[in-house]
This record gives sequence, structure tokens and C-alpha cells, in this order.
Amino acid sequence: MTDERDSIRGAGTRSVPDHIGSAQCTAAGDDDKPMAIVVMGVCGSGKSVLGRELADSLEWPFVEGDDFHPPENVGKMSAGVPLDDDDRWGWLRSLAARMDDETSGGGSVVMACSALKRSYRDILRRPRTVFVYLDGSRDELERRLAARTGHFMKKEMLDSQLATLEPPDDGERHLRIDAGWGLTVHEEARLVLDGLGLSS
Repeated sequence: MTDERDSIRGAGTRSVPDHIGSAQCTAAGDDDKPMAIVVMGVCGSGKSVLGRELADSLEWPFVEGDDFHPPENVGKMSAGVPLDDDDRWGWLRSLAARMDDETSGGGSVVMACSALKRSYRDILRRPRTVFVYLDGSRDELERRLAARTGHFMKKEMLDSQLATLEPPDDGERHLRIDAGWGLTVHEEARLVLDGLGLSS
């Protein structure tokens, strides 16, 4: 994992408090346009928790991607069977449609979605979509999964998700948060808001 201290690409450099660390983002301009923040990463990375925290802070609607899986997908994952591309295309298109609904009137939205591959993110990508990538070591992800209850995603599926994962590259507008930094969700949200220039 690379050292990304004080590196915010695209719109100049914004510093963040030393005890929090830093993140990088290719920030968008035109603040009056709609904006979608997609919190992405493998299972157990904390997408939903951070997404809700960001939505509450910004007073934006929050969309939980897991809620849009059809019953067939939920059944497969509950049985520990990984999803393939064909399982995901329709799900991603439904999320993109919901994103468009939320932003078409000039609004903004926060969404939690694994968005593991670039081709998946392309379906969600809009001129002002920013992906917040929750990265982490396998040990940290396993720890978080072990602590989670009441979710259909089995911890045994972490291997398949890590194998599928294509982290965002420099050509994609994104901000990376490392679970190894040991931040609280409030600190993670603060880091994201600072990085995107959305702090109040």
C-alpha cells in the first residue's frame, strides 16, 4: 500500500490533520452540479457504515447497494456461492438508475456498492461521481467480517471478492482510505469530506 500523505490530485493539495493521515482524490469542479459519492470495496471493508456517516454529515440521501440485489443473488451469496458478471449487470444497472433518479433534479447521493471491477464502476460513473475506495489488509477485513452479524454475505466469500477486485487507478476519480490507519468512522468521514472539499 502506498504512502499518500497530503496528496490530493486534480484541484491542488488540501492538508488533513496529521493524526488522521491523508487521502488522495482527483476532485471535481463545478460545485453547483449534482454529485454522487460511491463508497466501494470488498465485503467487510465498512462501506455501509461510512456511507451512512457521510450521508448524515452531508444531509444527502443514502442508497444501500445490497438492498438492490434480486432474490437470486441473495440466495447465492447466502449459500456462499460467489456472484459472477452476469449476476451483477442487472444489479448495477438498477443502482445506476437510482443514482440518476436522485441526481436528476439537482440533488446528490451517497451510495454503498462493492463496485469491484472497473467495468462495474463504468456503469455507475457520471461526470461528478467520486469513488471512495476502502482498502485494507486481509487480516483487517477478516476481523471486521467476524464481528459482523445478520448479513447474508458469508465471510468465506472474501477470497472471491479479493480475486475479483480491481482497485481504482489514476484514471479514475477516487479517494482511498486504508483500514489499517485505524480510524473511527467519524474520522474516515472527516477525511473524505476534507479530501473532496465538502467540509462545512
